[in-house]
Amino acid sequence: MKTEFVLTLSCPERPGILHAVTSFLLGHGCDITEHQQFDDADHGIVFLRTSFAALDTEVTVDGLRDTFAPVAAEFGMEWQLRNAALKPRVLVMVSKFDHCLADLLYRWRSNALDAEIVLVASNHPDLEPLVAADGVPFEHIPVTADTKPQAEARLLALVEEHHIDLIVLARYMQVLSDDLCKRLEGRAINIHHSFLPSFAGAKPYHQAHRRGVKLVGATAHYVTADLDEGPIIEQEIIRVDHRAGADRLVTVGRDAERLALARAVNWHCQGRVLIHGNRTVVFS
Repeated sequence: MKTEFVLTLSCPERPGILHAVTSFLLGHGCDITEHQQFDDADHGIVFLRTSFAALDTEVTVDGLRDTFAPVAAEFGMEWQLRNAALKPRVLVMVSKFDHCLADLLYRWRSNALDAEIVLVASNHPDLEPLVAADGVPFEHIPVTADTKPQAEARLLALVEEHHIDLIVLARYMQVLSDDLCKRLEGRAINIHHSFLPSFAGAKPYHQAHRRGVKLVGATAHYVTADLDEGPIIEQEIIRVDHRAGADRLVTVGRDAERLALARAVNWHCQGRVLIHGNRTVVFS
């Protein structure tokens, strides 16, 4: 039986990069099943994602990493190589809004999410019955201004305890500390409505309705210390017209949030997102 792997990399552009990768795979008896590449001419950087299958069942991800390391060093590559069959372990964080959480749980339950949801954590107990119905452990971590350091320490302990690969903030209505954001860099995804910064604060959809907004959307991005300004992974927009009241905009906005977040989580877990500064290259 074939073993599937995914190699992602970025490095300064120069001749021979693709030849080096394909020669390496051929030399290890591997068959390329999908290849995507982007040459960023503005910055002189090559981004690459290659899926391949090892025909020899004794080929392991550790063995491939060891033998590919000299190739990567020659070209100055930043790279990752993983077994495609091992789904990333996900911790979902939520407050009281359930639409993104319910959507992720449904996709996970129906095998439409390339991830393993192993834990849900919340600063409120309200959604525990929803999570329990799917047999997923639920952790209530209350947060106040005084207890925030202890709450974040508990979160990090859970990340270590459950070997979490990705944290998904599925409408988690707490601002993470700068220190925590830095510790979770590249492995925490957030979702927010698209009205920022124009309609910040309370009731953004009602503000948008008063301005006659015609596009409702959502942005999924990596978490950074700059609030809601991390590298964007995916955005979704839905057109509305004058007939849509504020409540309708809220409903449409939640649909956009669900769609954008689910795509972002899937693409991250499939190794399709490469971060470069405050931008991403997404091989969707």
